[in-house]
Amino acid sequence: MNLRLFCIPTALCGALSLAATAADLKVGMIGLDTSHAVEFTRRLNDPGDKDFIPGARVVAAFKGGSKDIPESWDRVEKYAKTVQEKYGVKIVGRIEELLPEVDVVMIESLDGRPHLEEALPVIKAHKPLFVDKPLAGSLRDALALYRSARENGAPIYSGSSLRYYPNLQAMKTNDIGQLEGAFSCGPCELEPHHPDLYWYGIHPTEALYTIMGPGCQTVVCSATAEAHVVTGVWKDGKVGTLYGLHKGAPYRVTVFGSRKTLDEELAGNYTPFLRQVVKFFQTGVAPVPPEETLEIYAFMEAADESKRQGGAPVKISDVMQKNGGELK
Repeated sequence: MNLRLFCIPTALCGALSLAATAADLKVGMIGLDTSHAVEFTRRLNDPGDKDFIPGARVVAAFKGGSKDIPESWDRVEKYAKTVQEKYGVKIVGRIEELLPEVDVVMIESLDGRPHLEEALPVIKAHKPLFVDKPLAGSLRDALALYRSARENGAPIYSGSSLRYYPNLQAMKTNDIGQLEGAFSCGPCELEPHHPDLYWYGIHPTEALYTIMGPGCQTVVCSATAEAHVVTGVWKDGKVGTLYGLHKGAPYRVTVFGSRKTLDEELAGNYTPFLRQVVKFFQTGVAPVPPEETLEIYAFMEAADESKRQGGAPVKISDVMQKNGGELK
C-alpha cells in the first residue's frame, strides 16, 4: 500500500480556514471515558483558563465506553457530566447525531478496538478527524482506518502528547552532531485486549520516534513481568531502544550524537500537543506523516511478534504485509 499525506480538498480547506478566523471550529467528541476528554475540553472551551487554546470549541459529544475495561466504564458517566455541566457540551445518543452539528471530530475513546467503527461515519462525512491513542486495537485496524481516510479524502491525525513536550522538542533540534541512536524509557502498563505496547507504551515509543524518525527495519523484544525492552535497528544502522516499565516510571530520553549526548527526564502537559491538533483541524495537514504514525504501530506490533517468537528479530515489512499493507 502506498500511503501519501492526506490533504483536505481545496474548497473544504478554504471553508475551514474562513471558519477558523470568523468563528471557532465546532468540535464533536466521541468517547468520554478518558481524562483527555475533560482536559482537552477545558483547554478549548474555557477562555479564562491559563492553557486556553483559541480556534476550536467542543460543542457535542457521544459518551461511548467499553464494558469490559473497568477504567472506561467506571469513569464515563462522571466525565460526561463534567463536560456537559461545566463546559456546555451537548450529549448525543449516536455518532450519526453528532456529525451534522460539528466541523471536526476527536475520537477520545479509551479503548482502541472501537476506533475503526467509530471513525468510519466521520470519514465518510469527510470531516477532519483526530484519533487519540491508541490509534486502533490492532495494526490491521490502523491500516484500514488510514486506508479509508485516504479513499474518502478525509484528513486524519493520531499521536502522543509526549512528542510536543518542550524539552523533547529541544533535544530534537539540539546540535549534537550526527545522530547515532536514542533510548526512551517510560510507563508501559498492559491491557489484555490490546497489543502490549499499544495501551501505554505508545508514549515512550512515540518519544523514541520523535528523535529517531521513521525507517526502522527490524525489532527485537525481551519481555518479563516487570518490563518490555525493545531494540529497533534503523535502515542506516542506527539503534533505538525502548524500555517500558509495567509499574510506571518517569519519561526519560537519551540521545546519542557524534558531538555530544543528551539525557533528560521529560516534562510537559497536553497544551502544546493540542495546539497542533487545532492547527491540523484548521489546515487539514497532519503534523506527523501517516507513514510515520503507522510505522510506530508496526514497531509495537513487531515487538509483540518478537515476544511470541521468544525474542527473535522481526522485520517491520513482514508485520505490515501480514496485516494487509505496507509503507512505501
